[in-house]
Amino acid sequence: MYKSDSLGGDQLDRRVFIPSLAMLIAVVAPMILFPEAGPAAVNAAFAFATGKFGWLYLLSGTAVVVFLIGLAISRYGNVRLGGPNDAPEFSYFSWIAMIFSSGIGIAIVNWAWVEPIYYLQGPPFGVESMSAEAAEWALTYGQFHWGITPWAFYCLPAIPIAYSMYVRRQPGVRLSVAARGVLGKHADGWGGVLLDSVVVFGVVGGVGTSLGLAVPLVSKLVGGQLGIEPSFGLDLSILAIWTVIFGGSVWLGLSKGIKILSDTNVILAIFLLAFTFVVGPNLFMLNAWVNSLGQMTSNFTIMSTWTDPVTNSTFSKDWTIFYWAWWIAFSPMMGLFVARISRGRTIRELIVAELVWGSLGCWVFFAVWGGYALDLQLSGALDVSAILNEGGIPATVQAILQTMPMPGLITTVFVVLCFIFLATTLDSAAYVLASVTSKKLSGYHGPRRSLRITWALILAGFGVALIHLGGLKSVQTSSIVVALPLIPVLVILSWSLLRWLKEDFGTEAELHHLVAPRPVDE
Repeated sequence: MYKSDSLGGDQLDRRVFIPSLAMLIAVVAPMILFPEAGPAAVNAAFAFATGKFGWLYLLSGTAVVVFLIGLAISRYGNVRLGGPNDAPEFSYFSWIAMIFSSGIGIAIVNWAWVEPIYYLQGPPFGVESMSAEAAEWALTYGQFHWGITPWAFYCLPAIPIAYSMYVRRQPGVRLSVAARGVLGKHADGWGGVLLDSVVVFGVVGGVGTSLGLAVPLVSKLVGGQLGIEPSFGLDLSILAIWTVIFGGSVWLGLSKGIKILSDTNVILAIFLLAFTFVVGPNLFMLNAWVNSLGQMTSNFTIMSTWTDPVTNSTFSKDWTIFYWAWWIAFSPMMGLFVARISRGRTIRELIVAELVWGSLGCWVFFAVWGGYALDLQLSGALDVSAILNEGGIPATVQAILQTMPMPGLITTVFVVLCFIFLATTLDSAAYVLASVTSKKLSGYHGPRRSLRITWALILAGFGVALIHLGGLKSVQTSSIVVALPLIPVLVILSWSLLRWLKEDFGTEAELHHLVAPRPVDE
């Protein structure tokens, strides 16, 4: 008999909620009170983590990809994340849309336009800056940094979490519960509370960073449309609109709110990408995409392990190691959210959804928007590089959009896409935070609406404080530092999953049933 997973399951768990808030205050307060010393300490911690353990981040990325591919092609790939009668909760399109929108958010709307230009200015492997060879690597590294390895980091925690919720039926939508296969009863102690509190901090820090990226970009675009200069008042107005959108979405829940917002987001993104492809240099985009995919495939191992130990250039540390730390820091939130929406899917389906469809979605953004911006630079139609160096990302995106037909209309549609893209990340984050801070919540029930709204307001307030006080960069950096201790956590989650799979499906006969009901671990 399974223990009940509904009694008290939606009540606030103060053991996780209070330490999580305390950790946030402990990190943010010194940055506000000591605007020079606080960020300096965080930057030193980040430099230590990436400088001394860059090799570990790179090896982790390679290991995660190999592990998931091996799991997908193994007999365990057929294991269904749910009971015999658990059908998928969402259509395949909506499921993929929710995974992609929550995982990528506003970041790709910023970086797909400009990241290839950064690589053109400072290419890897000692290639000459602004050269033809640098241009080829520019799109290749965009595909690499937003492709299979990032989505593998996102996918890994989702599987043991979903297995814990839907196969083992263990109460608690948390990383600590998914690690119980290794930690045993210690997962319910203060070690588990600390782990879940770190997850909450990483989620809030990452979302705060997303707000910090999004608000200046949208302020610049809206200000340009309205003929006004960006200001703190305009920033607050934009943030208020965002809060209403994602607050309403998280209030409505998964099926009526988050799903609809994600579907809309993907459809609007497809429209803008198709428009850019039609009006832009589409033959160049196609040729550059095919070339970059081939170059990435043939150099995948080299790119995944390049530390440049002899010349000690900063490319790997500034880009690949930074990105791998960034994706690891975000992986708990993605794992928790994707696990919640993946009931009824098989392990193989989940791996394919993230590694294949997630990567393909990002590749299309970089092929079309990155290819469009790169062609503007190479053809001399617009000096994107100079604008990026002088005005930053918001000014660069604005200038690129102005080169398209009907620039006013396209900019307006792009702003709407920005609003929806970030809202899908924010409502997913609020839903996850409410789940993590609920008492023994099951995968079959959602957290209380009041708790969802509480976290939505905390996220909005956190964003206002950081934008106003300028502590954004330090919080972003500190949330990425969390990635280093999360590496052994990912190892524990993988170990826990394999142990459970061996116990539940040790023979072919058991595997044919796809699920093997087990009592809750003591």
